[in-house]
Amino acid sequence: MKEISENEISDGKYVELTYKVIDLKTEAVLTSVEFPIGYIHGVTEALAPQVTAELKGKTVGDVINVPIDCNKIYGPRDESLVITDHIDNVPEEYHEVGLSILMENDQGDNKSFLVTRVDEKSVTIDGNNPLCGREVIFKLEILTVRDATDEEIEAGGPVDAEPDISEIVGSDQKVVPIR
Repeated sequence: MKEISENEISDGKYVELTYKVIDLKTEAVLTSVEFPIGYIHGVTEALAPQVTAELKGKTVGDVINVPIDCNKIYGPRDESLVITDHIDNVPEEYHEVGLSILMENDQGDNKSFLVTRVDEKSVTIDGNNPLCGREVIFKLEILTVRDATDEEIEAGGPVDAEPDISEIVGSDQKVVPIR
């Protein structure tokens, strides 16, 4: 049996990584996470289970590609969830492609829709997950692997993480977190 190294991803390890989601057919980058996400392996469900399973045993500096058939995760596209309406029937604040709209049906169930198209005559929203019907590659780069603290395990991720925003506000500015 292989012994687990202290720096390998395993249950209870704090992991930080970045990733890209790449469409297998077009090779277009669909999503890119530039700022590292942190999670506790085996505790937090930060990524799809198929992706998390492939991370086990990896170490800092590893870059892995995980192919995912999104039909298995999200099911096939449901065209009845694509709605196009005349632009005058849609409030102006929803006239922005990429905007997420939370809608409620008559039974009180919520569903998120994404504005996918706006032109001079109509607005189209889509309730399908944007990855529906696609085969993608998750390209992940592991940046940090260490033992998680008890506090991080309880919280399910980083505690009191403060982003470096000096590039935005300037390095000569003092930034105090809102508590």
